[in-house]
Amino acid sequence: MTDYPISDYDDAYANGAHIAGAEDYPPRWSALAADFRSTLETAGKARLDLAYGSTARQRVDLFLPEGDPRGLVVFVHGGYWKAFDKSVWSHLAAGPLGHGFAVAMPSYTLCPDARISEISGEIATAISFCASEIKGPIHLTGHSAGGHLVTRMISDDVLLPDSVLARISGVVSISGVHDLRPVMRTAMNDVLCIDASEALAHSPALLQPALAIPVTAWVGADERPEFVRQNRILYEIWRGFLTPMTMVEEAGKHHFDVIDGLADPSHGLCRAVVGAAS
Repeated sequence: MTDYPISDYDDAYANGAHIAGAEDYPPRWSALAADFRSTLETAGKARLDLAYGSTARQRVDLFLPEGDPRGLVVFVHGGYWKAFDKSVWSHLAAGPLGHGFAVAMPSYTLCPDARISEISGEIATAISFCASEIKGPIHLTGHSAGGHLVTRMISDDVLLPDSVLARISGVVSISGVHDLRPVMRTAMNDVLCIDASEALAHSPALLQPALAIPVTAWVGADERPEFVRQNRILYEIWRGFLTPMTMVEEAGKHHFDVIDGLADPSHGLCRAVVGAAS
């Protein structure tokens, strides 16, 4: 458990150190993702490495369902804004595809080559690009740093064009970091370079939701206490506005396996993402 007030911020935000077999997860994800991409590419249902910008990491993979898409789900990956890319998570598209949604998975420039504020702008550009490719409602979801990025998309000061913002029908933040200020006290801020002004301007929990878009704050009940707290603060602060808020602390799940439900069309997490009735 994390003691409050926090005396060791690095430990408070360390996930792998508190998960048995943590080192096995990334290669497992990558293998599942590669198999999934191969299968969908063979079926003509994968459009890979589409450019939404001019730099090397401004690329997005778009996976298509059978038939005309009912809309678009955008999944933004985590990794503390400094690790991973879209290729690790492709298999998580299976759940929304099963509900008839197209699924977009963007990469983005990582810290320290970009600041978090710049990454937020890249994600807004990626969503806008994908919105031009797929008609219908847009659902946003992201894990960890990705949870921060998708909630930032519907926060003031709005980064999305009005026409795209108006299409967003729901947002699910999975284990999101919604207040950047504590992260400034970790050693990884040597890479992230968050300063006070950026934390104030880009922490969703310190901003107002731009529209009354339904938001689900989802976290594993067995995660680090700081991630449970970060999940709760978005719920508690944003439900004071008109935004319909739901909070879930999923029993038995930690930071690395809480995302598994995305791949299962019948799982509550996937159903929350696509706006299906419980």
